[in-house]
Formats: sequence, C-alpha cells, structure tokens
Amino acid sequence: MAHIDLGVDEKEFPGVRGPMKYRPVTGKPMMELAETLLRGPLSLSTADRELIAAYVSGRNECTYCCSAHSALAAALLDEGMPLVDQVRADLDNAPVSAKLRALLHIAGAVQVSGREVTPELVATARAEGATDEELHDTVLIAAAFCMVNRYVDGLGTFAPSDPNYYEETARRVVSVGYRNTVST
Repeated sequence: MAHIDLGVDEKEFPGVRGPMKYRPVTGKPMMELAETLLRGPLSLSTADRELIAAYVSGRNECTYCCSAHSALAAALLDEGMPLVDQVRADLDNAPVSAKLRALLHIAGAVQVSGREVTPELVATARAEGATDEELHDTVLIAAAFCMVNRYVDGLGTFAPSDPNYYEETARRVVSVGYRNTVST
C-alpha cells in the first residue's frame, strides 16, 4: 500500500499512474513530459529512448518503471526483451550500436549524478556519431527518470509482479501514447 491514500485502487492505477491520478495538477504536465521525451519528434528512436528509461530505472532499482519501460522497449525492438535484458545486465557486451552504448553510459552517469557526465564520456559519444541534440535528450531522459523513479518509490506505490501487465500496458502505449493511458 502506498504511503499516502491516493484515492484510487492501486491495482488499477499502479506505479506512477496512481500519484498522477491523485494530483492531476502535477500529473498532467508529467504525462506531457513523458509523451514528449519518449514519443515526441526527437532524433533518437522511440525504442532507444525507452531503452534509456529502462536502463536508468533498472539502475535505480525502480521495479515499476524498469518493468514498464523494459516492456515498452522490448515491444519496439526487433530483438525484444532478450536485448533489453542484455543491455541491463552487461551494457559493454550487449549487441547495440557503439553510439547507443556511449549514450547509455552517459545515462548511467546521470543516474549517479549529473556531475558524473565527463568530457570523456561526451567525447566518446560524439566520436560514435552522437549529436548535441542526442546528448541533450539522453541527459534529460535520464534525469527525468531519476525523478520519476524517486517519485514512484518515495510514495511506495504498487508494482505488479505479473509481466503480462507490463506487456499489455506497452501495447496500449505503443498504440495510443502516454497521454491516453491515464486520465488525469
């Protein structure tokens, strides 16, 4: 049970969905941010952005967000969940592009602290073809997910243990977007 009464059935509105429903004044802009960062017209693919969210959420040990964004990344990647699992378990040996690997290293640094993003990490990403926009978006996605992970876990929200929940949610988000998955 969440640390506060969210006024909703937590099994119907688990994870971040309950707090967003509880406080629409903050939930709506958070949902808009998620829609923009993860589905908006950015140069990184939607799958890569979801993978960044899953990677950071996993490093933060946020069960709900890691499970949700892993399922979303898997739904968008030809290689599916096996690739997501490989990236989360052993980034350096996962079969992703050198550019994405470098960006995920930057996301991992942001997860620790923004000050962990070094000129060397940025230079490596640039050498692999990352643009300033992609560097910006990676840092912003990683930072945003650190906030969301702490929001979800700080309120002690419910995280379903059934992978089918996350797979169904992923199908819905892929189909209709984030805005249409929680009415706030």
